[in-house]
Amino acid sequence: MEYTVPDRDGNGNGELIRLITTITDPTAAPAAALAESYHQRWEHETANGQIKTVLRGPGRVLRSKSPDMVRQELYGYLLTHYAISALICRAATEADIDPDRVKFTRTVRIVRRRFADPAAFSP
Repeated sequence: MEYTVPDRDGNGNGELIRLITTITDPTAAPAAALAESYHQRWEHETANGQIKTVLRGPGRVLRSKSPDMVRQELYGYLLTHYAISALICRAATEADIDPDRVKFTRTVRIVRRRFADPAAFSP
């Protein structure tokens, strides 16, 4: 099955995707449903990569030792990712651009600089 992903860079070129599957019955899984689920899978993979490499840092392991604390640390990463993603969506909406065009890594750097600035918070 082939389908085109709309252009993200704004140069008018879409990307042709070829999806190969072992599902041969089109009523069991229509092509449009397969294309959408493939796209959603990569959205999740991208989010997982952002948490593992951008927020936590490459090669770093969780600090917690007990299962409850590991769970709490993971929830912290998930909530941080959600907050930054919500910030990206809000900024993109106000700028009238697609949120996918706002870089997650760059946003994290801006947020970290802002929180490190003592003048950002009143005493």
